[in-house]
Amino acid sequence: MTSVEERRIVIRNDHGENLVGILRETGSKDLVIICHGFQSKKERIPMVTLATTLGREGISAFRFDFAGNGESEGSFMYGNYRREAEDLRAVIRHFRKNQRLITAIVGHSKGGNVVLLYASKYNDVPTVINISGRFHLEKGMEGRLGKDFLQRIKQNGFIDVTNRKGQFEYRVTQESLMDRLTTDTRAACLSIDQNCRDKIVPAKDALEFARFIRNHKLHIIEGADHEYTAHQDELATVVLDFVKAVREDRNTAELLQSCERAVNFIKARI
Repeated sequence: MTSVEERRIVIRNDHGENLVGILRETGSKDLVIICHGFQSKKERIPMVTLATTLGREGISAFRFDFAGNGESEGSFMYGNYRREAEDLRAVIRHFRKNQRLITAIVGHSKGGNVVLLYASKYNDVPTVINISGRFHLEKGMEGRLGKDFLQRIKQNGFIDVTNRKGQFEYRVTQESLMDRLTTDTRAACLSIDQNCRDKIVPAKDALEFARFIRNHKLHIIEGADHEYTAHQDELATVVLDFVKAVREDRNTAELLQSCERAVNFIKARI
């Protein structure tokens, strides 16, 4: 049975903020990085479930809080998609300096958009797993910000969002709103390298992602809510199977390359 330990790791991003995460260490060179969604954190499901399931199969996983969320430093911002992609970049750089092989980046909800943006810009991770990311970012805002939010934010420069009890939750500035409205998901999808594998697990926009991402595999989990509360095992199995398949393909390719080198060496000796 694989020995697993958890370690708290702090990584500084390019803005001098400390990002806090939990490494579930199995001793594998492979590492999967898991990104949470909007107003979430590394302790929420499905982040914990995915890390635990990967660990049982001997695959190390790192789940962390984006700046302004959870334990990480910084101020919470409504949009922040591009900046969170850079947070992910800082995390990946940290582990690569420690000779880790980033097998996959996994994002839930808003984190799904972040991993896609990262892949479209850097194209240096072979597997991107988008769990319920939103394709049309201009939708879904009225429920949080209220009617006529564009007019109100132009007048006041910000909108304060409250919960059902009327308590303040966070402020949406015009700048952060425009960050979301100008994030082009379609362009990001088209920029992802065709050799990068992508899987998306259900959301209403799933078929839109499937239209524009090459080498894409779509998996639908029927009846699941946004956090897969009653479908944690099924979600974890889908993600695990995909990561394992990628590892096996890589190991096969490495074996074939090794055999080819051996044959060439024998030929040289002959």
